[in-house]
Amino acid sequence: MTPNQLKIALGSGLLSFPVTTFKPDLSIDEDAYRTHIDWLDGFGAAVLFAPGGTGELFSLTPAEVASVTRMAKATAGRTPILGGAAYGTAMAVEMAKAAEAAGADGVLLLPPYLMFCEQEGLVAHVKAVCDAVGIGVVVYNRDNIVLTADSLQMLCDLCPNLIGFKDGYGEVDRVIEITTKLGDRMVYIGGMPTHELYATAYFAAGVTTYSSAVFNFVPELAQRFYTALRAGDTKTTDTILKDFFFPLTALRNRRKGYAVSIIKAGLQARNRQAGPVRPPLVDLSDGEMTQLKVLIDANI
Repeated sequence: MTPNQLKIALGSGLLSFPVTTFKPDLSIDEDAYRTHIDWLDGFGAAVLFAPGGTGELFSLTPAEVASVTRMAKATAGRTPILGGAAYGTAMAVEMAKAAEAAGADGVLLLPPYLMFCEQEGLVAHVKAVCDAVGIGVVVYNRDNIVLTADSLQMLCDLCPNLIGFKDGYGEVDRVIEITTKLGDRMVYIGGMPTHELYATAYFAAGVTTYSSAVFNFVPELAQRFYTALRAGDTKTTDTILKDFFFPLTALRNRRKGYAVSIIKAGLQARNRQAGPVRPPLVDLSDGEMTQLKVLIDANI
C-alpha cells in the first residue's frame, strides 16, 4: 500500500487499536491475538493499529512489537495495519524499520520517552523516522510531542510519506489551525482517550475519523455511534453517550491506567480472551468487572 493509498484508507472509516493478548504469565498469547484480530476484522474497521497505546506498546519489547505487527498483518485480511514506533529517535527508527519489514502498511509514531523538547528537536525526530521507511507515517500529537502548525508544515514539505496527524492533546483551536493551514495534505485523526466523548467537537474542526478503543469489545456499538456521527444523527449519538460512554468513562476514571485496563476487561466481560494487563498497569477489581459487564449487556 502506497502512503497515499494508506492516507485514503485512514480517512475512510472508523479506526481502532487491538489489545495485545497475554497469558497469565504475561507472555503474548499468539492464538488469542489472532482470534481477536480475526473477530475485529469482521466489523469493518478501516485501519487497525497494532500495537498502539491500547495494545500496550509501552510494555512490549521491540521484538514483541514487530511480532505483534506481523501477526496482525497475517491475520487481518484486507484491513490495513499500522505498526507502532516510539521512545528515543534511534529506537523509533529501528521500530519503524521493523514494522515495515513485518509487512505493516504504515507506522504510527508515538511520543518519545520522558523528555519535553523544542519544536526543532521534534521536527528532527519525526523526519528521522519518515526518512527511515518508505511506508506512510502518522504522527501522534500528545504528551511530550505537541507539534505546531508551522512544524507540521515544515515536515510535510520535507517528508512526502508523512500522511497523517493524530491528536490526543485536546486543544481544538490548535487542531483547527493545523487543518486550516495544511488542508488535505494530511489525514486528521482523533486520538483522545475514549474519543467518542470529543468526536462532535473534533468533527466540526475537520477531524472526521478517530481511533475507537471500545471497538475492541463492542465493535457493533462503536460502528453505530460512528455512523450516526457522520450522518449528523445527534439523537442516536446523544443516547449512546448518555447510556454507555458517560458511565464507562466514570468507571475508567477511578484509577490511573484504566483507559487501557478497561478495554481488556470489556473483552473478558464478553467472554473473549484478552488476559491481564502487564505492569505497571493494574486490572479492574471483581466488583468493577461486574459493573462493566452490566453496562455492556445493557447496550449491545
